[in-house]
Amino acid sequence: MNAESTGKTSQTTPTTQSTVSETNRSRVLHYLYTHGISSRASIAHALGLSAAAITKITARLIDAGIIHEVGGIEGRKNRRSIGLELDPKQFHFIGVKFARSLVEIGVFDLKGATSSLTDLPTVKNDTIPETIHSIHETISTLLDSNPSIVAIGMAVPGPYLRHEGRTAVVSSMQGWRTFNFLDEFSDAFRVPVFVEQDARAGVLAQYLFDPASNNCDNLAYYLLGEGVGLGVIDDGRLVNGAQGAAAEIGHVSIDVNGLPCDCGNRGCLERYCSAVAIHERLAGTGIVPDMGGMTHKQACHALFEQAAHGNHAAQELVHDIGRYVGYGCVTIFNTFNPERIVLGDIVAEGGQPLLEAAREVVDERVIPELNKATTICLSKLPADAAVIGAAAVAVTQFLDHPSRFFAIT
Repeated sequence: MNAESTGKTSQTTPTTQSTVSETNRSRVLHYLYTHGISSRASIAHALGLSAAAITKITARLIDAGIIHEVGGIEGRKNRRSIGLELDPKQFHFIGVKFARSLVEIGVFDLKGATSSLTDLPTVKNDTIPETIHSIHETISTLLDSNPSIVAIGMAVPGPYLRHEGRTAVVSSMQGWRTFNFLDEFSDAFRVPVFVEQDARAGVLAQYLFDPASNNCDNLAYYLLGEGVGLGVIDDGRLVNGAQGAAAEIGHVSIDVNGLPCDCGNRGCLERYCSAVAIHERLAGTGIVPDMGGMTHKQACHALFEQAAHGNHAAQELVHDIGRYVGYGCVTIFNTFNPERIVLGDIVAEGGQPLLEAAREVVDERVIPELNKATTICLSKLPADAAVIGAAAVAVTQFLDHPSRFFAIT
């Protein structure tokens, strides 16, 4: 999401001038991030800034080591110009995904290319302290071995209370509820740490790293993992809410007399189409043999494999789950009216059969004009959208606030 220009004012205080300067630096970085190698003249024309202003801004970014000049390129009006580049491989970011029983840590470049990806041992309520210790050790090792890492992003289950640093409800894994991510990690490493709700991190990943969703200003990422969540970009801005708990679709009731949820509600969507709910439904069905000891993720993968190999009972279950996913889509349509809804995480690996079942419900229940104007698809990102999304949180901060990372005079 591009930073907004604050424009010119007749009288500016030092603080206001500093804000304007940072905003314009950010606009230049976003432009180079999106368009690649560009001339100063092209940047000035696109951003509506004077040639003198762009020369000054880019000189400071070059001095700080954020961008650099490359050989002559064809500029505006077919003139040869010196190109400027924000090299995506120059800077790296750590992404950490917390998903109840799963913790995944990856290293990514500015464009989301994966350098490494590590799954920590399965987490249980009584092993959370050991997991936190492992996270510290793993991140410290990565930082020691790679000086190009400039920030860490963390994606945590919602509803995440951003000002307090903790998650209000973690269905099926209440041990995380008392854990404070900001207290634990904010000042723990040599680089800054940014924490975001997992689905919101996922929509940032789609926005930044998926060419099909790139710069879509009305975008929804529908996270279908151990919990169910939603990240929304509405008119180019993330939807957060007063405490950071907006768009918690997993706790929207689809049956007022339905299954009880840890949040206190009944019939919450995630009680029917999360990986945890699917694992519970599989128990005793015989669809997946030898389920003992399987994680929620493994159980879902086994179900989808059975369905792909023609197991009729598995196919029926995947179809039923897909319809529940569809009920969530109806809520997304009617609440946020996005251009594009992207399904991702564990349950989305049910693939086309699950997507088709969701579309059945949408076709039945959504206003035709909205349905026709909206795309529903599966995530195409090469890595899990929440872990790459955690990195996207850090990348976004890097692009929006470069002076947090570099001394820019």
